[in-house]
Amino acid sequence: MSLRKHFDRWIPQMVLGPTLIASLIFVYGFIILTGWLSLTESRLMPNYEFAGLLQYYELFGNERWWTSLKNLGIFGLLFIGCSIVIGLFLAILLDQKIRAEGALRAIYLYPMALSFIVTGTAWKWMLNPSLGLEKVMHDWGWTSFTFDWLVNSDMAIYTVVIAGVWQSSGFVMALFLAGLRGIDDEIIKAAQVDGASLPTIYWRIVIPAMRPVFFSVLLILAHIAIKSFDLVIALTAGGPGNSSSVPAIFMYQFSFTRGQLGLGSASAMMMLATIVAVLVPLMYLETRSAKAMR
Repeated sequence: MSLRKHFDRWIPQMVLGPTLIASLIFVYGFIILTGWLSLTESRLMPNYEFAGLLQYYELFGNERWWTSLKNLGIFGLLFIGCSIVIGLFLAILLDQKIRAEGALRAIYLYPMALSFIVTGTAWKWMLNPSLGLEKVMHDWGWTSFTFDWLVNSDMAIYTVVIAGVWQSSGFVMALFLAGLRGIDDEIIKAAQVDGASLPTIYWRIVIPAMRPVFFSVLLILAHIAIKSFDLVIALTAGGPGNSSSVPAIFMYQFSFTRGQLGLGSASAMMMLATIVAVLVPLMYLETRSAKAMR
């Protein structure tokens, strides 16, 4: 075999090899390390002596952890649900070949170009009672208007939902719009000839045909929700008190500011377990449905 053929055979491995090695070390290697630290009594510095499930017992007995899980449930359900509904609605509107579609698509998609830190900071200004919406309404003479969710411990988590949906719904719209444009127009025309109304066509034909797109959207949004950190830090910093704290905030605070590295590692492993618990059933259902359609 000539030198050129040897080179052509091994060039893919040479290109992909460094990336694979880096992933094994800096992703899976550190996952294994975190898992081991969660089984130790590590405090400010790592302690590699095995201590069993002590940190997990302490984690599940910590009230702040359960508050974080509750907030994640509220944020995740509302964030995913609202982003899907708004994104699908915008995609259907743009699918009607309206004027200035390109400009509108860019406007809706632009927030996703911002980082969550920028989004959180901007919404913090807008929702601050002394600077934002409430002050503007008072300056306009509507002194009875109040919108203090940002400083209200019962409502703070919903401000995170508002900011997250604002940033992600345009991205969801783009995914759904791509799915809508991939559906054969002949199917829609045939349904129209049969007398089906436009809402019926979308509800009975178009949306069911976009099942893979829904799967992708749900996967991406669930991943964003579970690992949400920067948006919460910029907008509420987990407050007032711990009312808007999420597991990522809990993990960071206990690992790096409270000197309880083992407990923080245990919370990180529970976040990983949550992601796996969400992704594996979704991937299984999608794979099974794809096989059934063959």
